[in-house]
Amino acid sequence: MLTVTTVNVNGLRAASKKGFVPWLAETAADVICLQEVRAELDQLPAGVRAPEGWFATYAPAAAKGRAGVALLTRREPDEVRVGFGSAEFDTSGRYVEADLPGVTVASLYLPSGEVGTDRQDEKERFMAEFLPYLVELKGRAAAAGREVVVCGDWNIAHQEADLKNWKGNQKKAGFLPEERAWLTRVLDEAGYRDVVRALHPDVAGPYSWWSYRGKAFDNDAGWRIDYQMATPGLASRALKAYVERAAAYDQRWSDHAPVTAVYDL
Repeated sequence: MLTVTTVNVNGLRAASKKGFVPWLAETAADVICLQEVRAELDQLPAGVRAPEGWFATYAPAAAKGRAGVALLTRREPDEVRVGFGSAEFDTSGRYVEADLPGVTVASLYLPSGEVGTDRQDEKERFMAEFLPYLVELKGRAAAAGREVVVCGDWNIAHQEADLKNWKGNQKKAGFLPEERAWLTRVLDEAGYRDVVRALHPDVAGPYSWWSYRGKAFDNDAGWRIDYQMATPGLASRALKAYVERAAAYDQRWSDHAPVTAVYDL
C-alpha cells in the first residue's frame, strides 16, 4: 500500500504552532506533499524542518516568504527534481518531484491568480508551460514502467460540484472558463485521472479549502482545489480517497485540509 497526502499548509511556521506537528506524528501517510511552505529552511524549528522518521525535500521560492513546496517521504527517494525545466518558474517554489519504487510523486503549488492583474497573467503562463511537461512526465514514466501522481493545490475548481457557490464565482480566478478548460486538458489530453472525483463521482466536493472569513467552514461553503492527479494505472489502484476535514473551526491549522489517497501497489 502507498498512502499519499497533500496539503497546503498556509505557512509551515504558523501551521507548526497550530497543530501540524501532532497531525504529522499521527498520520499514516507514506508520502506528504506540502504547498505554501513560505519559509527558508533556517527559519523552521529542527523538528519541523527534518522530522524524525522522514526524508524531507524542500523547494523554497527565490522570493522570500512566498510559495514554497516540499515532499516528506518515509523512505529516501531514489531521485529528486526541483522544477520542470521552466526558466521563469523553476526557482519560484512551485514544483518538486521524487522517484520512489515504481512511482513518481510530485508536489505542485499552481499560482492562484487574480482577474485583471499580473498575478492572473503569471498563472496563465504557468499553465501554458506546465501542461506540456505533464505530457512529457507521463510519457517518460510509462517508458520506464512507472506511474505518476501530481498532488497539490491546483487553485482551480474544475466542475460546479467542486465549489459551494459556483454561480457567484464564475468571473473569479479559480473558476474561470479558461482555467476549467485547461484542467479538462490535463485529464483529456495529458491523460491524468482525478483520483478523488473518480472515487466520489456524484457528490458536492468533498471540499478542501474554506475561507477564514465568516462562516465558510461551519457552513461547508468551500472549494475543491487540492487534487491528486494520477496516471490511469495508479488511479485504478486507488482504494479510497478522503479529505481530512477538521472536526471544528478552532481545530484547523490551515485554511486547507489534507487530501489523502490510498493506493494498492
